[in-house]
Amino acid sequence: MFPCYNESSCFRKWFVRRRNDDERNRVNKFVRGFVPADFEVFDIDGLEPRMTALIEQVRPKLHQLGDQLSPFLSDLCGETVYPHVAKHARRTINPPNDTWVAYAPSKRGYKALPHFQIGLWGSHIFIQFAIIYECESKGAFAERALAELASVRRSIPASFVWSKDHMIPEGLRHGKLADEELADLFYRLGSVKAAELTCGIHIQKDDPIVSDESAFLALAEKTFKKLKPLYRMAKG
Repeated sequence: MFPCYNESSCFRKWFVRRRNDDERNRVNKFVRGFVPADFEVFDIDGLEPRMTALIEQVRPKLHQLGDQLSPFLSDLCGETVYPHVAKHARRTINPPNDTWVAYAPSKRGYKALPHFQIGLWGSHIFIQFAIIYECESKGAFAERALAELASVRRSIPASFVWSKDHMIPEGLRHGKLADEELADLFYRLGSVKAAELTCGIHIQKDDPIVSDESAFLALAEKTFKKLKPLYRMAKG
């Protein structure tokens, strides 16, 4: 081993490597798939206690999903896709009621771009396409979606769920929406500054698939394939 002439610098490098190794080991040792304790995090009162539990219990699994599915989404979308795990850094009082990993074609962030998400509430997991209010191209996407409404109607499975507010866990089932109701979602997205739209599936927390890693990953890939037409439409 070569001598270290700057003890402070060497210690910092060693510490960073050790911290990164510890983080990787913690993720690798984490239980595969989701378990009841992951959903129970959202029953914890208080911002700091809930965030502590979320960071320790749920976030490693989101990092894992980010690493596992980014290559698939990169191939699917024809561009490099990067994972971004929600940090909830803006919260100072109210604890988060859901959390997620987002996938977008930028290392710097995802909110200003059409993207995919996997996340969970206390009641269910969601796998979805998302355009949130910061997205710069949401107006253009809304116009294309309205112009190709019949195609959207056909390409999205009846069991998929739309939501115009990512802060609310419930959604609108695609198969139960009239064409006028579906069009209204896109009209609102294009005309209201704070509007947003998501589309995907909800998996209840007691569904056996949430704890089966291979089955869950297969379902996520299948869902993203079904949502690809929306992503293409959003990208122009």
